[in-house]
Amino acid sequence: MFVLVNLKAYPCDPVEVATAAHEVSESSDADVAIAPQAAAIETVAGTGVETWAQHVSPNEHGSHTGSTLAEAAAEAGATGTLLNHSENRLKLADIDGSLDAAERVDFDTVVCANNPDQVAAAAALGPDAVAVEPPELIGTGTPVSQADPDIVRDAVDAAAAVDESVDVYCGAGISTGDDVVAAEELGADGVLLASGVAKADDPQAALEDLVDPL
Repeated sequence: MFVLVNLKAYPCDPVEVATAAHEVSESSDADVAIAPQAAAIETVAGTGVETWAQHVSPNEHGSHTGSTLAEAAAEAGATGTLLNHSENRLKLADIDGSLDAAERVDFDTVVCANNPDQVAAAAALGPDAVAVEPPELIGTGTPVSQADPDIVRDAVDAAAAVDESVDVYCGAGISTGDDVVAAEELGADGVLLASGVAKADDPQAALEDLVDPL
């Protein structure tokens, strides 16, 4: 199982979380990655943990003030990127452009979607993975696998109908090892979470709890 921890803009210590994630990844069967703020990518990558950008912009070098250039994220040490998170929605054309940008630097990619229909549309653009995240469950501690397991099953089927090579991750409300196991049993290849680790008093203990049942 792939575990991607999005640190968002939470006031956590990204190096502490990244160090914990690296140790847990090395000692378990889970592949744990961290997506910090852009300014922290280099520091986080320095811990040895797999490091992702939270976003890359659909542009190349040039007059693009405020953009997150894929090449800059890669130079800082990122190896993948989130796209279209519910807190940073993109137009379909911009998702496609950001995927092109990610491809220039050989990034792994996951495109977030609200429901199975959006999962199918995202899968058609050719990312490495899609993540189904009903926005009303994000940060609630109630996992989608518990609140509405059919969404996960339908998302897995929707992605497979378009492109069987696209992995499906389960997000929104993931916070325990039981949540991860439930996602896996519903057909997900990984999970996407944030506050369950980023806001934990002990990030390493939270991560160990996540992967222990695996």
